[in-house]
Amino acid sequence: MRDVNSLNKVILIGHLGRKPELRFLPQSERAIARFTLATNERTFNPQTKESRDYTEWHKIVAWGKLAEFAEKYLSQGRQVLVEGRLRTRTWQDKDGNKRSTTEIEANNIVFLGRREGAAEPVAQEPFPSEPAVPDFPGEDDTSGPGGPDDVPF
Repeated sequence: MRDVNSLNKVILIGHLGRKPELRFLPQSERAIARFTLATNERTFNPQTKESRDYTEWHKIVAWGKLAEFAEKYLSQGRQVLVEGRLRTRTWQDKDGNKRSTTEIEANNIVFLGRREGAAEPVAQEPFPSEPAVPDFPGEDDTSGPGGPDDVPF
């Protein structure tokens, strides 16, 4: 039974850290794309009169046709809006240790910002580079969101 007073919804606006990586699950040939999204926030300290920028990196997962769309049209640095839900999954690493990660499972991606090929703005803030982190662990985990009938299209 679904609790009508619950909501698991994430809306992020940010820039892609790298081009999405597309794979197909071996048993079902279902497409899965993974990429990172950076969101930035600026805080101001009135006592020191200094502002500071913070960048938060989010792991995004897209399934099925949305995954294929992401791989085809998204590129590093592109500004997008991602709608989805939080998903936490667990697996065992090579040493048998239980690991877990939380990702945003995308169900909608919208282009924002300037069109590719359009003239760049005169003044542009540098985009922070993606931190050096290993690829998403547990990628061979086939416990995606339901089965092929669970595609959000």
